[in-house]
Amino acid sequence: MKKITAILFVLGALVWCSCEFSAGKKKDFNTGLSISNDGFTVEDSYLVGPDNTTKADNKVPLNSTVAIVLEGIGNYELKDGKAYPGLMLTVTDAAGNAVLDEPDLLANSDGFSPADAAVLRGTVTVGNPMRSGETYHVKMRVWDKNKFENEIIAEVDIDVQ
Repeated sequence: MKKITAILFVLGALVWCSCEFSAGKKKDFNTGLSISNDGFTVEDSYLVGPDNTTKADNKVPLNSTVAIVLEGIGNYELKDGKAYPGLMLTVTDAAGNAVLDEPDLLANSDGFSPADAAVLRGTVTVGNPMRSGETYHVKMRVWDKNKFENEIIAEVDIDVQ
C-alpha cells in the first residue's frame, strides 16, 4: 500500500511540474507600479520617464511621457509561429473619469515574433487635459488573443508635476 501511495505521489508531482502555468504579483514600492500575471511569465517590469531611463518615483512632468515596460513576456500560444498580444491602456483622474481609454492598441497587428512580443510598452503622453498637481491612475492590460486566460495587469498612480 505504501508503494502505491508513493508511486501516486510521484506521478502527481510530475504532472503538476509539467504544467506550463505561471501566476504572480510584484510591486515596486518606489514607483508604486504593481504587476499581476496569470498564465504569462514576466521577467521584469518597470516605469520609464521621457528620457527612457528607469524611474525611481512616480513623479512625471507635465508635457512629457511615461511608460510601463514589461520584459521577458513568455508562454504565448503561437499561431503559425506568431504571438498575438492585445494591449489595453487606460488613464483615469481621481474621480474615475477616463482621460485615455484605448481598448486594444495592437488591434490591427498581423502578429509578432515571440522575441518581439516578449517586450511590450504602454506609453502615456502627460498633457492636456491632465493638470499639474493631480494624480492619475494608469492601467495596462496585456492578453494573449490565442489563449484569453493569459493576462498581465500593470497599474500605477502618477503624480503630474
